[in-house]
Amino acid sequence: MLKLENIKMAVSDNNGENREIIRGISMEFEPGKLYAVTGPNGGGKTSIAKLIMGIYKHSNGNIYLNDEDISDLDVSERARKGIAYAFQQPPRFKGLRVGDLLKIARPGIDNISLRASLRDVGLCPEDYLDRDVGPGLSGGEIKRVEIAQVLGRDASVSIFDEPEAGVDLWTIQKLIGIIISKFKSNNDLTAIIITHNENVLHICDEIIVVDDGLIKAKGTPEEIWPLIREDVECKMKEQCRGEMVYEI
Repeated sequence: MLKLENIKMAVSDNNGENREIIRGISMEFEPGKLYAVTGPNGGGKTSIAKLIMGIYKHSNGNIYLNDEDISDLDVSERARKGIAYAFQQPPRFKGLRVGDLLKIARPGIDNISLRASLRDVGLCPEDYLDRDVGPGLSGGEIKRVEIAQVLGRDASVSIFDEPEAGVDLWTIQKLIGIIISKFKSNNDLTAIIITHNENVLHICDEIIVVDDGLIKAKGTPEEIWPLIREDVECKMKEQCRGEMVYEI
């Protein structure tokens, strides 16, 4: 189980003064469940994900993984403990091939599984295994490669930061199917999805609404959807127009 207890985070503004952007949140993520974290842009969703991964440092509170306090562990140590993170804007590694990156994520992977992991995210292995993970890949392509990398790790907690961003509708539907089959059938794994996508929200076991650094609501999709429907539909229209807004 992943547990956040009274987590706060402050950043310095342009005047050098501390501004609290995560303002005392507590939440639990149980194995065998899919969680969606949603809310308006700038509300703190991505900041929470990066706090869990250790990319950001919280100023108050504690983070526990399977009852172990991991608050002082860095990114690499948390990854070794079983937390995986798919970025909203994935990093690029010039000189590293796609196949090599997937092998790093899953040492010992056989060739059949390697090729299947790319097909699962809508990429043809013949075209991508030897491609450079650098500027030659589009935003959507690098996003799919990273999702394949995270899915291949079998981490106990997997965080997907807007997996639908920059990805076509067909691939979104494919990814939803993969997430359902991988996480809903395994009582040892937890998935946390930062998303505005209606289709993703409805497959999750619990939706957590974050705004202004606070948890505003949480519950089942049936309970939460009526509260957020208008905002989600507005966001979806923006994405269809290509107006992608990346968050803190």
